[in-house]
Amino acid sequence: MRVALAEDSVLLREGLAGLLQRFGHTVVASVGDAAALVEAVRVHGPDVVVTDVRMPPGFTDEGLRAAVALRTARPALAVLVLSQYVEQTYAAELLDSGRGAGVGYLLKDRIGEVEEFVDALARVAAGGTVVDPEVVRQLLRRRRDPLSRLTPREREVLGLMAEGRSNAAIARTLVVSDAAVAKHIGSVLAKLDLPPDEDAHRRVLAVLAYLRA
Repeated sequence: MRVALAEDSVLLREGLAGLLQRFGHTVVASVGDAAALVEAVRVHGPDVVVTDVRMPPGFTDEGLRAAVALRTARPALAVLVLSQYVEQTYAAELLDSGRGAGVGYLLKDRIGEVEEFVDALARVAAGGTVVDPEVVRQLLRRRRDPLSRLTPREREVLGLMAEGRSNAAIARTLVVSDAAVAKHIGSVLAKLDLPPDEDAHRRVLAVLAYLRA
């Protein structure tokens, strides 16, 4: 199969490329950041993408966000995320996209054998879904309690939002600035997986999540 590989660690990237070639696969691109991955997929049209989550420039979730964007643009593209971390927000979105082609999310330190990784890649490329049990556990926990990721202050702000209070009223109640309230609300919306959406009122959706919890 033809593979596009994205990993910011040069040593690990070269090691993975050599491993894949040893098992008869063709590495059409081997890159170190998310933007280069998107471009490589555009140019080479690989069968499957293998990507890390945290890559330059921010080392947060660039690789996983790129994978989600690629799947949105190319539903038939198989994607295997290989990471040290479970990035819950985009991991759920990526796995939910696993209807048109294979998708997987494995944790690096839980892969015991080379053959295990190669087999997982083959299953994803063939249209299957391969997910580390720890990833499943964390995603289920998040879905059971969507507020578990909020700080005590963010929960307090969300509670006041549920009472119908404006940002200014929340600021007066908590004795903080309007800017601080806006920052807390932005964080709440992000942690509740409510990205900007012209067709939905995010503040209302956040309050509904609070009431359901």
